[in-house]
Amino acid sequence: MTIAKRPRIALIAHDRKKDTIVALAREFDHFLNQCTLCATGTTGGRLVDEVGLNVDRLLSGPWGGDLQIGARLAQGEIDAVIFLRDPMTPQPHEPDINALVRACDVHDVPCATNLSTARLLLASLAASH
Repeated sequence: MTIAKRPRIALIAHDRKKDTIVALAREFDHFLNQCTLCATGTTGGRLVDEVGLNVDRLLSGPWGGDLQIGARLAQGEIDAVIFLRDPMTPQPHEPDINALVRACDVHDVPCATNLSTARLLLASLAASH
């Protein structure tokens, strides 16, 4: 895996994980401000409004945002994915979620799906930049 000079990171969080991704972004805001970020709609809006990050906001996940991130990933435009999933709540767009995680596996892109792995991934990327 080769990471661009400015790491390109996708940020996604299910509704019950949005407060968690905002807290995570605050924790790593110095590093994330050095990255090229994209996010699904509501998550991106909160990261812009509450953390002050520069984020390319895509559609909301249920409206195709997960698929948009998957397309960028498949084209080599994403270096890492932080996808804080809520495993206890059924998601109407579960096939899109599975496709995105599968695309990460197919294209060998790191994908953190919980807070612990997200911290590890961001700390590792920050240390290498």
